[in-house]
Amino acid sequence: MAYPPPPNHVGDNIQTKHPDGTTHRHTILDEIHIYQRGSKRKLIYLQKIKRSRGREELRLGYFIIGKKPAMRGRWVWGQYATFLPASDLRRIIKMAKKKGWL
Repeated sequence: MAYPPPPNHVGDNIQTKHPDGTTHRHTILDEIHIYQRGSKRKLIYLQKIKRSRGREELRLGYFIIGKKPAMRGRWVWGQYATFLPASDLRRIIKMAKKKGWL
């Protein structure tokens, strides 16, 4: 099965919800992604985000290919903490350093 190209969310405004129910808006300034080693169904993302109060932070997350009928065959943002091989983390950190993020 051929999967769609990796998503690009640079410039998108996102909303996050905190455990106390408050929400905040942020902007994705830039992002790096790689396929997880040994998988074409999982993309590891490191995003540079401008928080609502102007502070810049990094967010580590992932997209997977959806399995449920409504999202089957599409990239879906992972809702849980990601597991990834140490070699993939080293690779994404190296890319972030090259971009001057670290």
